[in-house]
Amino acid sequence: MRRDVVILGSTGSIGTQALDLCRAHPDRFRVVGLAAGGSRPDEFQRQVDEFAPSYAGLGDAAALEAAGTPCDVVLNGITGAAGLRPTLTALEAGSTLALANKESLIIGGPIVLDLAAPGQIVPVDSEHSAVAQALRAGTGAEVRRLVLTASGGPFRGRSADDLADVTPADALKHPNFAMGPVITVNSATLVNKGLEVIEAALLFDLPLERVDVVVHPQQLVHSMVEFVDGSTIAQASPPSMLIPIALGMGWPDRVPDAGPGCDWTTASTWTFEPLDDEAFPAVVLARRAGAAGGTAPAVYNAANEVAVAAFLDGRLPFTRIVAVVADVLAAHTSAQDGGVRSTSPRLTVDDVLAADTWARAEATARLTTPHEGDS
Repeated sequence: MRRDVVILGSTGSIGTQALDLCRAHPDRFRVVGLAAGGSRPDEFQRQVDEFAPSYAGLGDAAALEAAGTPCDVVLNGITGAAGLRPTLTALEAGSTLALANKESLIIGGPIVLDLAAPGQIVPVDSEHSAVAQALRAGTGAEVRRLVLTASGGPFRGRSADDLADVTPADALKHPNFAMGPVITVNSATLVNKGLEVIEAALLFDLPLERVDVVVHPQQLVHSMVEFVDGSTIAQASPPSMLIPIALGMGWPDRVPDAGPGCDWTTASTWTFEPLDDEAFPAVVLARRAGAAGGTAPAVYNAANEVAVAAFLDGRLPFTRIVAVVADVLAAHTSAQDGGVRSTSPRLTVDDVLAADTWARAEATARLTTPHEGDS
């Protein structure tokens, strides 16, 4: 059965790969809506000309309208906190939400989950897609823990001191994936893995302490589920987003030949190693934000977006990215006013957006302020 698909962030990495799949499988997917931020207008126009969707537009307002377009599946490939309102709009419209925009779930938390019907959100992150696939092997009550894999980024094995002179060009050299600049830097700092830990706990309704991270440089195993009997089920495929994107749009059905499979005729070595929390403290910090709950995850995410932008512009050293996030998060957890904490019984979108705005201002103020742990 062919599904009508809306793609948000259509000119980004996720969006363009989703359109490749739609192009290759016209019998499975029909594009009925496209929206993008506007950084690549010529590419967007080419997409519109080719797929002739019933709705197409650029900018935040267009993303909201596209998200509400009648369809079977909305693929949210927007980057950052801007994806929250389109996520909510898609859920309100009753569409299946293929979620690549992890930030909207992380910062929206209970708002998003309360709105979603059972099974309405399908993860597109490769790690969470892997978990969703592995969970087919048992019931929720049989799960002991989730194990998310991380490549370790381009600086795996380096000490904190070795990271002092990292440049944006260095940080943008991801070992396995070609992604946008923000998510690539997030992978280098391991902030992305911290966000994924929070996302996994929310998506699969598990406490944070039952979501682990292991470094797997080859990125062939995308994540694992350990069950109570000691069995571990892993999902493996070569590093590619095509399989999780296709599964997100086609869930629960698989799309034939969506992506490459493992070559079992060639000798290879798969390694796993613990995460170095001293050199890369972002995951520990994310657990702190997730445990605090409320608007703390929104603060973590917003402060990081500001710090990453400053790093890419040459205004902040690499090692200060997570330090700025830590400072802002500490200020958030100790503050009692200024829209930093939600005082309402239930978290609201206004609470989240107020915390986002506050955190961005706080992070900006700290870009030139030495961290208390710096020499």
